[in-house]
Amino acid sequence: MNVVIHPVHFDASESLVGFINKKLGKLETFFDKIIEAEVFLKMETKQNIKDKIVEIKLSVPGKTLFVTKTSKSFEESTDLALHTIAGQLKKTKERLQTH
Repeated sequence: MNVVIHPVHFDASESLVGFINKKLGKLETFFDKIIEAEVFLKMETKQNIKDKIVEIKLSVPGKTLFVTKTSKSFEESTDLALHTIAGQLKKTKERLQTH
């Protein structure tokens, strides 16, 4: 799986990039035909509160899966997004196996 991380308007630390790569690697246990993963990291400020947004776009054969999650840290947003996209991967795999 090819992983591309896009921090928007800031530089992501190596520890954050390593954390995201490690977590994305675990998705292959659910579905081993993932072609590419794109991760967009964004910061949004509302009323002096900085929210961290993680968007994950997975390319699998015949489909593109997408999820967006927001929280107070990139790590927490990543965990929430991966939990959601893992469910999408399981459904996609079931659909492919029934056809």
